[in-house]
Amino acid sequence: MNLTIFLSCTCTYTVCSSHYQMDERAEVGINGSKVLFKGFDHMFSIISPNTTSFSNVDHVPNFIINAWPYFLIFILLENILLWVKKKPIYRFNDSLTSISIAIISETGRLAFRGAESYAYVYLYENYNFINLPWNYASTWYLAALGVDFCYYWMHRACHEVHILWAQHQVHHSSEEFNMVVTFRHSILHAWCGFIFYLPLAFVIPPAHFVTHQQFNLIFQFWVHTKVIKTVGPLEYIFNTPNHHRVHHGSNFYCLDKNYGGILIIWDRIFGTFMTEVPGEEIIYGLVVNRPSFNPFNLETFYTVHAYEKMKSMNNWKNKLISLFYGPSWLPNKPRLGASEDIEKVGPREIYDVKISVWCNIYIFVHFCLVIYIFQEFVTLHSGMNPVTVTCFISYIIGSLTTIGLLFDNSQYAAACELIRCGLLVFAVERLDMFTVDKHILIFIKAFFGLSTFLWMFKLCNVFQMRTYKKND
Repeated sequence: MNLTIFLSCTCTYTVCSSHYQMDERAEVGINGSKVLFKGFDHMFSIISPNTTSFSNVDHVPNFIINAWPYFLIFILLENILLWVKKKPIYRFNDSLTSISIAIISETGRLAFRGAESYAYVYLYENYNFINLPWNYASTWYLAALGVDFCYYWMHRACHEVHILWAQHQVHHSSEEFNMVVTFRHSILHAWCGFIFYLPLAFVIPPAHFVTHQQFNLIFQFWVHTKVIKTVGPLEYIFNTPNHHRVHHGSNFYCLDKNYGGILIIWDRIFGTFMTEVPGEEIIYGLVVNRPSFNPFNLETFYTVHAYEKMKSMNNWKNKLISLFYGPSWLPNKPRLGASEDIEKVGPREIYDVKISVWCNIYIFVHFCLVIYIFQEFVTLHSGMNPVTVTCFISYIIGSLTTIGLLFDNSQYAAACELIRCGLLVFAVERLDMFTVDKHILIFIKAFFGLSTFLWMFKLCNVFQMRTYKKND
């Protein structure tokens, strides 16, 4: 137990620490010891308009960063409760995969530089038809309600439109259901969803939109858990772990249910609400399940599946419809598919590849080094040219992919890791590594050099084993 929790939480801490450096605005209006304690009320949307109303987007703190200590505390508490109840705790491979997907998503956000948000600001500045005072509580509450309403429809579309589901399925790809799963979001997630919030730009000031979008995401962290069974009467109004477990289930009765972010009332109003069925175990993961610990595979495999389905259609009309109707749609069937055509998911063995302790430790150390390079990218990306940005992104995604291959015990893992380590030694030798300390560069070069030799010998052993078997 101790090793798994330690490794998972250390990796989460490392990621959150790097995020903490991303935005110095995180402490605007929140100074001293208040920073440490300002996230707890935000976790449950217990928030006052008086302290969270801002006149300008640039004045909005990064509330998500302020909440990260509580993410860690909740993760620890969840594992302790699971252990006390003698239930399985976090698996290192699955948890690290969730964090890897989060890094890839954040890398994409930094590369796009928030371009998808410019449309909202542009619409508000040029076409808003109601000038709501930013410092009125009524504006704050209207924004909270509007953001949650739009989130419901965005989330619903991501399940009911095949091309959007191809990206959103990343969030549902884990066969576990715990708080670390919250971090799983496709690199294109923001681009798939931003358009659903644009109607708010005609009324809601951008600062209020940005504020409540963060609160909405923070609230959803704690509902990803199996240890909280019910929260009593609050179940009628708010999204809770009970409701969200159903949403993540692959059981037939769970499909296309409970889309709400903070409020569950939208599901009750629009007919998508469902509660847990007593006595029926919820099966997590995808209906079209391709379990893996390779984040690149998880990001892309379903897009390939959607493309192959489109190609299989016999005319262009059906090809286009297959992209914009539900994932289970077939010609001459309802928009979301006929119930008899939807695969019925039952109890199944959870994908869990066992690898050696030394390999887990190797992965952990290299993952921390990937985080260090990610931190450098976070700090310096705004001053980088496009080629350098591309190199950093390629290295980060490539590294996390090879780590996934190691977790999967893939036949390609050793060769890919050899190439990755060798390329970094080459890069340190020949490229300007910006502000990286010289001693750190020496350590990186030595460490990756030794890693290169390790996988070179490992590959030689593999080849020798294969030759021996063939001759035998």
